[in-house]
Amino acid sequence: MAASDDAAKITNTKTTIIDAQQSNNNIQISHLAELSKARLSALVVSTTAFGFIAAGPTALAFTSLPTFAAASIGTALCASSAATFNQVIEVERDRQMKRTGNRPLVTGVVTKEMAIGLGCLTGTSGGLMLGLGTDPITTMLGLGNIGLYAGLYTYLKPRSEINTWVGAVVGAIPPVMGWTAAGGSPFDAEAILLGSTLFLWQFPHFFALNWMYRTDYKRGGFAMVAVNDPIGDRTASLIKRYGLYLASLPFISTALEVTSPMFAVDAGILLNGYALYVASNFDKERSNANARKVFLTSLWYLPCAMMLFLLHSRRWHEEEKKLMNDDAIDVDNDESILVSMQRLMDRIQAKGRELCMHEKIVRKEIQIWLGLNTDESSTKTSIDGSKCPVSLGKEAIETVNTSITNEADELMKKESSQKETQS
Repeated sequence: MAASDDAAKITNTKTTIIDAQQSNNNIQISHLAELSKARLSALVVSTTAFGFIAAGPTALAFTSLPTFAAASIGTALCASSAATFNQVIEVERDRQMKRTGNRPLVTGVVTKEMAIGLGCLTGTSGGLMLGLGTDPITTMLGLGNIGLYAGLYTYLKPRSEINTWVGAVVGAIPPVMGWTAAGGSPFDAEAILLGSTLFLWQFPHFFALNWMYRTDYKRGGFAMVAVNDPIGDRTASLIKRYGLYLASLPFISTALEVTSPMFAVDAGILLNGYALYVASNFDKERSNANARKVFLTSLWYLPCAMMLFLLHSRRWHEEEKKLMNDDAIDVDNDESILVSMQRLMDRIQAKGRELCMHEKIVRKEIQIWLGLNTDESSTKTSIDGSKCPVSLGKEAIETVNTSITNEADELMKKESSQKETQS
């Protein structure tokens, strides 16, 4: 009997060990991403990469791939650390909410000690990666953002509505980190515009989210605008106000000559025009359905705005030609960030030129009517060139105007000589 009992105990012990190992494996596979808020971290990484690439061809030509990787991965690890510590602190409040009731710490799948260990590991490794692979400014911004998100922002969430504004600062820092990692200054006009875009974008995004889950946030004891706004007047007003602020940035960017005039058209009028239309609908009817449309619009708005900024960047347009003519760069065989990005930009711009009326003119696909006489063969002309004058700005416009004037002068001389011959 004693031998049988010992065997049973050994069997039970082995089973317990196997179950514990399987549980640990399940934690790694199923819950690590949720504990780190993987989707939010992915957004953070994309804005960091955007800031890095926006620094222009010169920066990419002299910045190695390891620097780009260090900036992106280091930022992701810092974001993961901040999100993990946030959940450790808010676990009891998350337990009260339906939206967060299935998080790993709430269900007990991950212990508090394990989460703290993960937060320390990702935060330390992220800081080391930024420190060794980028520069001191980028590293300080990354580590500072952990403290700002897990510290001040998390502290304020149950205490003051200002938490949303603090959280917006957290979201505005990653693109600036990308810019500084590529060699830029945080005080450059581009860095300020990139950070401002992310800062302002978050208000329509999160105010809409707050409105949809206002009952849940109230249940969790969070001080959100929508919780203290029963009929939605303040929420709707804030969404429209910050939408207008966001819509002004493409015009400011163009005025500062950071981007071409077409950025004001594409992003300032078309893209933001639709976003403001959706915000106006929410103002008219404060339903969850309309709030959801604002939220969903914000999700695709951001990548569109970032891509348009790159396509209309004067820095890219002015530097790419000079660098592509550099003998040190083998465009055909080089697989650096610069060349890879340039190939992608060329494909996108080529597609855009197919749809651009101005480009059709400069590529001689459309002829300009000069109105000299009724003979179509002598009253139409085309302009030499390969770039849209609107997208390139003053220099290209002057070139096009000169071409038109020269063509007109030649045709007028031809007309005069023909009349003299006839007479």
